[in-house]
Amino acid sequence: MNIRYKFLSLICLLTWGYGAYAQTGTLEEKADSNGYIVFDGDKAPDFVATLTDGQQVRLSDLRGKLVMIQFTASWCGVCRKEMPFIESDIWQKHKDDPNFVLIGIDRDEPIDKVKAFAQKTGITYPLALDPGADIYAKYALRQSGITRNILIDRDGKIIKRTRLFNQEEFQSLVNTIDKYLSK
Repeated sequence: MNIRYKFLSLICLLTWGYGAYAQTGTLEEKADSNGYIVFDGDKAPDFVATLTDGQQVRLSDLRGKLVMIQFTASWCGVCRKEMPFIESDIWQKHKDDPNFVLIGIDRDEPIDKVKAFAQKTGITYPLALDPGADIYAKYALRQSGITRNILIDRDGKIIKRTRLFNQEEFQSLVNTIDKYLSK
């Protein structure tokens, strides 16, 4: 092997290695300004969650339905403000639609606290447990805050993400759900 071939091989290897590194990067580098590491158009990361009634739900088993995930916790004041609107403007309107699923995912709290939280906020939509915030970490930086809503289409792709509770953004979420379910 001549020196020129070895040199060109080394350059190609280094270029490929840098390209692979640059494409992966860290989660912090990938995240948007709201801490999301998933984006509209992405396939939603799959997970299995246990609801407060003991049932297990696998996201991929819900394909064919419009799925809304809400990340929440009892210590989150913004969540407590938003949840009654999710209950009245989304859940009560669409809970009987077989093409719609709404799951609140409580970030790293024990089941007794999650059940008390649901009762105190007056919500009736299903809540799931997320020990260690491992489901949350598939969607956003672990250290980033909640409340967050993610809307996933029938093919398992993310079509809308919200962060915090802003009336205009929330109404846009409601409108997207209404429009999608009317198809």
